[in-house]
Amino acid sequence: MLAGLIYSFISAVAFGMLVIFAKLGYAAGMDAVEILQCRFTFGAILLGGWLALFRRKDILPDKKTVIRCGLIGLFIYPIQSFCFVTAAQYIPAATDALILYFYPVTVTLLSALVFKMKIDRTVALSLFLVTVGFALVFYDAFLQQMDPYGLTLAFGAMATFSVYLMVVQVLLRNTAPFKATVYVLAFAAVAYNIAGDPTFYFSMTRETLLIGVGLGLICSVIAVGFLYLAVEKVGSAYAAIFSSIEPVATLVAAGWLLGERVVALQYAGALLIIGGIVLPNIKVLLVRKQIADS
Repeated sequence: MLAGLIYSFISAVAFGMLVIFAKLGYAAGMDAVEILQCRFTFGAILLGGWLALFRRKDILPDKKTVIRCGLIGLFIYPIQSFCFVTAAQYIPAATDALILYFYPVTVTLLSALVFKMKIDRTVALSLFLVTVGFALVFYDAFLQQMDPYGLTLAFGAMATFSVYLMVVQVLLRNTAPFKATVYVLAFAAVAYNIAGDPTFYFSMTRETLLIGVGLGLICSVIAVGFLYLAVEKVGSAYAAIFSSIEPVATLVAAGWLLGERVVALQYAGALLIIGGIVLPNIKVLLVRKQIADS
């Protein structure tokens, strides 16, 4: 259990650092496309290399996986990433990350509409907590008079991420997670290297190279790798609960590394969002325990 907890925390912190690295990239003179070129290209190379050495079966291609990951990696994921990273150019990293965390509400509503998922009282309470937490974050955004274009992009990232999760649920249901991840990263890298300037890598400074490698290593390889290690150790429900520390990790990093002003409303909103994410997972664990004990 302890190993799973540690792996989940490492993964959550690594995922939460994406918007921090984006801010550092902008400060170093990179633009959004260059930041995403680095994230996906270095991420695909590093994760692909690790899989080739230690989990070769997860990198062997098959036609169905390649086509489906191509659809996601070339079209859906790049749009979400571009909105999220570009929003960080106009609004604080903490606000950008917390708006993204409204996705459990949109995914649940879409699931109820598309997959006829039942919304019981526990799920309804979870949605309420996430919505109130989101309202606190958004209220603070109004107080700070944030750039409406940046807020629109953050909402776009949240909406696209919700659609992305729905598509993944349908298209990659029986695909090994590491295989899906490395191919989605690879196709996203292709998309951004076509959209951007492939010769950009040859003009990188030491600072931008470190940021680029950090994006690939921390925000892709470590984030994804440790999440799957946590799932192997404790299961997906526990991993989801332990990983819900991610928005708080982003808040702390934004205040500590970027010097952003993080107010009490944002911390309160983050805690309510975490509560909304944790609540249904606790119910799942209790039901599983009752089944196991009977």
